[in-house]
Amino acid sequence: ERARALKAEVILDGEIMAFEHGRKLTFFDLQKRLGRKSEGNDLFATAAADVPVVFVAFDLLWLNGHSLLKTPLRERRDSLRSLQLPPQFQVSEISPVHSADGIEQAFQNARRRMNEGLLVKDPESVYSPGRRGLFWFKLKKELATLDVVVIAAELGHGKRNHVLSDYTFAVRDDASGQLLSIGKAYSGLTDVEIAELTEHFKNNTIIDRGRYREVKPNVVLEVAFDSVQPSTRHASGLALRFPRIKGIRRDKTVDAIDTLSYARQLSAQRASAV
Repeated sequence: ERARALKAEVILDGEIMAFEHGRKLTFFDLQKRLGRKSEGNDLFATAAADVPVVFVAFDLLWLNGHSLLKTPLRERRDSLRSLQLPPQFQVSEISPVHSADGIEQAFQNARRRMNEGLLVKDPESVYSPGRRGLFWFKLKKELATLDVVVIAAELGHGKRNHVLSDYTFAVRDDASGQLLSIGKAYSGLTDVEIAELTEHFKNNTIIDRGRYREVKPNVVLEVAFDSVQPSTRHASGLALRFPRIKGIRRDKTVDAIDTLSYARQLSAQRASAV
């Protein structure tokens, strides 16, 4: 409904996000807002002022009957900024840079705002749907890594639908010693490592549920991620955002994995920086 207020016919590339004081809030904040929306309610309504939501426009792909896909980014952005956008619509900020030092400074500024990183674009680039090509690239930095233990394994998809390639993992509760799930990852290991773990988990299955099986907690992984956020999905009450496996920690046992209190510290670091 808000888009109907536009005085032009457009196709925008953008994202609905929880956004406040020029800063993107967490995906968990957005989930809370979406959870409060019911049929007929306005997602952008000010009634949920504690979790303000906006649509942030990154690019303009179509304008008044004309495709802009082959138009240079610089011109597309000029056209985007010229639009009279309705309330709760914003245009993403850009920072022109001309050197590696400039990119590094922009990256550090983004991290101070608690953003995950940068999307670096050539101002003369065209828009290629579904891919970034050679002229756009993401610049991100891991928040930290955790040593976790695999507690469940699942068959993958596509070419990996016959191997156990998706792993649910846990940290240890300092007080009770329980293993509490904190995330799931499927990227980072080689095909050889996945084949090895598939055989291992088949031989160390506690409960077989078909595609999914609970396994003995005896494989430790090092997992990288972008942030730690509150979650009702996992027993730990936390979830790793964009987790990926850095490697198998063959030198560690389940007794040496990271703890829930440490994961909470990482989550608190982000919260205190807000």
